[in-house]
Amino acid sequence: MPLWKIYHPENAFSVEDKHALSQAITALYSRLPKFYVGVVFQEVAKDSFFVGGEPTEKFVRIWVDHIARTLPTPEAKAWWIKSCDEAMAPFIRDRGFDWEFHIDETPFDLWSIQGLRPPPPNSEAEARWIAENKATPYEPVAVPAG
Repeated sequence: MPLWKIYHPENAFSVEDKHALSQAITALYSRLPKFYVGVVFQEVAKDSFFVGGEPTEKFVRIWVDHIARTLPTPEAKAWWIKSCDEAMAPFIRDRGFDWEFHIDETPFDLWSIQGLRPPPPNSEAEARWIAENKATPYEPVAVPAG
């Protein structure tokens, strides 16, 4: 589950912008079920957004939580940051906003959807979740003891 929380100035994005940006973000996760990807847009009043102790009207702050996958190597992390920057550019950088984002990675085993533990990455059950675009019960594969 990636969850993107986008804190932005009031009226920075139209409804259409939000839809298009959320689709661009979802496309970044093409190997995951689409329903894993959540995007929350949070408008922040100009008298409530400060950077360096000063009010700002041109700053977008993005907080991303990753659980479904993690970035295991420095190369993967650099590639992912670049991919995210490119996806956001038309909506943020190209509109003259300053921006910053970070990613928190939560352990996979501390997550459930609809009361179900998500299937292991690249499993048959995950392939079904991708095809059906919803969480459905499955039989977990037993892991042999030590």
